[in-house]
Amino acid sequence: MNKRILGLALPNIVTNITVPLLGMVDTAIMGHLSAEGLGAIAIGASIFNLIYWNFGFLRMGTSGITAQAYGARRWDEAVRTLVRACFIALAIAVALIALQWPIGLLVPVIFDGSERMLEMALTYFRVRIWAAPATLGLYAIKGWFIGMQDSKTPMWIAIALNCVNIVFSLLFVLVLHWDIAGVALGTVVAQYSGLALGVVFLRRKMRAESGEWKAEGGEWKVESVKEALRWDDMRRFFRVNGDIFLRTVCLSAVFTFITAAGSHIGDEVLAVNNLLMQFFTLFSYIMDGFAYAGESLVGRYIGAREGKNLRMAVRLLLAWGLALTVVFTVAYAVGGEWFLAIFTNQQSVIDAAGDYMFWVLAVPVCGFAAFLFDGIFIGATASRTMRNAMFVATAVFFAIYFGFKTIAVSTYDTLNTQAWNNILWTAFMVFLVLRGVLQWMRLRRDVYVQAEL
Repeated sequence: MNKRILGLALPNIVTNITVPLLGMVDTAIMGHLSAEGLGAIAIGASIFNLIYWNFGFLRMGTSGITAQAYGARRWDEAVRTLVRACFIALAIAVALIALQWPIGLLVPVIFDGSERMLEMALTYFRVRIWAAPATLGLYAIKGWFIGMQDSKTPMWIAIALNCVNIVFSLLFVLVLHWDIAGVALGTVVAQYSGLALGVVFLRRKMRAESGEWKAEGGEWKVESVKEALRWDDMRRFFRVNGDIFLRTVCLSAVFTFITAAGSHIGDEVLAVNNLLMQFFTLFSYIMDGFAYAGESLVGRYIGAREGKNLRMAVRLLLAWGLALTVVFTVAYAVGGEWFLAIFTNQQSVIDAAGDYMFWVLAVPVCGFAAFLFDGIFIGATASRTMRNAMFVATAVFFAIYFGFKTIAVSTYDTLNTQAWNNILWTAFMVFLVLRGVLQWMRLRRDVYVQAEL
């Protein structure tokens, strides 16, 4: 079982570690140009996190349903799931492009900062939004391959995509001097390159396994598209993904609020929190490699009704999570200051970040269970439990922040910026812990029982 977990998790880790590299490269490029550029990237990235995270169900829902179809040997349902996800991805992308100007008007309402910083953030948004069809299409394709127990194909797509992004971002910024617009355009070029490669891999997958697909009624044809879009067959897809959508709205709200609250505290705190969140991002994407393995294996064993293998997979996934937590906590304690220097040469920002480094050490301990249980519950398509856990954790996050803020103001009248930011990070750590605990409490009733039906 460990071999299966690692066989799925390691390519996913390679895939996921290239994802923060995209944002890290953008942050590093702008961080070495100006402090305003660093803040603008933080705001621009938050805008797209707010947008794209809300549609993360295109990957998560697709992988869970596909994995169960794989376990049950339902190739026809696997094909229809891919068709549904791609159709919905295209529809959402067209809507986002059409609504780009109204969305842009909300930026100065949500975020605070200098006039130049906000204008740079809007420039980044207006260029990168044109990558929406490719970005959302890749969500669906990646989720489908993960559900089909294939994590290597998304890895090659991600590696190629991020190499293209790095090359073109450096070209547009350092050679052509297009500043933040060049960073955004590099991402657009990379996303469409990744989509094209994804389509090539899909065609190869269908061709390589054509005999098995045809035997099980899963051949790609026009009738498959029509069948996939029938309302009766779409209902489960929308039920699962509706819950994931609401769950992700809450997640986006929390992360967007962290950036927005930092911007209201001050430009320096905004820049510091952006740097500190890079530690969280790196840990989360590596941990998600095991979570994606959980999606594949949990869905597969539920579809095949293999309860013993299901329980073993969950136990081993959690063991790997604990081991990684120890590794990352030690690594951040030893190399945290060096890590900060990668992203900016602004010494004032690095010095300010040092006052909050203890929160970086708490991230792995507080967050590992939340990531792994998300993957487990996605594979089980137990989306309602995920949604409810996120509702509770989000409510507690805001209650802690505004509650502490109210008490602090009434007691001390005014607080310094460090105290305000510590309140924000306290609420975030509790948010992470609650997500893991609440899902753990429902593990037997919502996951294990499905392999026994």
